[in-house]
Amino acid sequence: MAIVTTDHEVPHTSTVPANANTPVKLFVRERRDTSDNGPRTPVLMLHGRSVPVLAGFDLQYESYSWAEALAKAGYDVFMMDLQGSGRSPRPKMDDPHNVNPAQQPLLTPRPPGFVPGPPSYPFQLTNSNSDRDELNTVVEFIRAECQVDKVAFIGWSAAAFTMGPYAVDNPDKVSSLFLLAPIFPPLGTSNPPATLPVPGFPMFIGGKTGFDAGWAAEAPCDGQRAPGIVDVAWDAIMANDPIGSTWGPPTGFNRIRNFVRWGWNSTTAARGGVLGGSVPVLIVYGEHDKQVNTSPPNPNPELDFSVPRLYDAVAGAHKLMVKLACAGHSLVWEMQHKNVHNLSKHWLKHLKVDGKTNGVFDMDTDGNLSPAP
Repeated sequence: MAIVTTDHEVPHTSTVPANANTPVKLFVRERRDTSDNGPRTPVLMLHGRSVPVLAGFDLQYESYSWAEALAKAGYDVFMMDLQGSGRSPRPKMDDPHNVNPAQQPLLTPRPPGFVPGPPSYPFQLTNSNSDRDELNTVVEFIRAECQVDKVAFIGWSAAAFTMGPYAVDNPDKVSSLFLLAPIFPPLGTSNPPATLPVPGFPMFIGGKTGFDAGWAAEAPCDGQRAPGIVDVAWDAIMANDPIGSTWGPPTGFNRIRNFVRWGWNSTTAARGGVLGGSVPVLIVYGEHDKQVNTSPPNPNPELDFSVPRLYDAVAGAHKLMVKLACAGHSLVWEMQHKNVHNLSKHWLKHLKVDGKTNGVFDMDTDGNLSPAP
């Protein structure tokens, strides 16, 4: 077995308002066993709002690389960064004045001499249309590269905003959908804003202290986070942000794109019976994840999230949901990570969970499944 890593620069004409109609190159990493001469079975992995794709899915530390686990199982694994994230272009994000004005005072002592001020580009950066356009470009690249009609999707967190509607609109290109800790507002808006771009600022910043504290709040179980894993994960995030890593304290800041979203809600999830029909769906989340299930409900429907309501909204019968014990939103780096890898391998091969194509399950820390009460 020879797992080979290839980094691609996929040509794309940007539809992000900040660099619209400009030729850009989207970052895509591929990992596959080149000794396997059989048909290539592609899987595309997409990041969420704040963690670049390599830090989340290809963490080069012990057994944490999900992409490597799938490549060893015979899948041709592709991972992409949307614009504004990781190693893809980040238009307008190199200027610290485009940080959320409320956060600009945190940019000390770096960059040297920086003085807070109004954004040089006073708009939110990316949007649902530009994200789905970029996803489509990469899907078409993979279809041509692997000579296949369909690609299996794996998305973490806010990737659901892009992969969910795309699968509904393009069932001829998507073989299955695995959503890990999906963000889903049942009553979110269906329609784009009247005009784009939307006023605001292009990015937020996040630091290591907040990263650690937010994760710790969802990790109450003994051993849920291995010793040193916070440092490893943060260093991987910083390795994919050469500019943000030079800002603020010595540990740097993670630059997080500010995006406008629409079209992912109960209406979309049910449309045409595609999800759970021609596109089978597996939903997986952690029992301690406070981000995907807002409790008490948020009065703002755009920020009121529910994983069980996503399962209920999927109209087709081929749908499954698994809740993982002792897991939070960052479960790709937690004790359950190997069980997630194994669950995804079984899903990609059989499109079943515990021999079933429909139902709700719990998984303990040993990987044992049982029907949810």
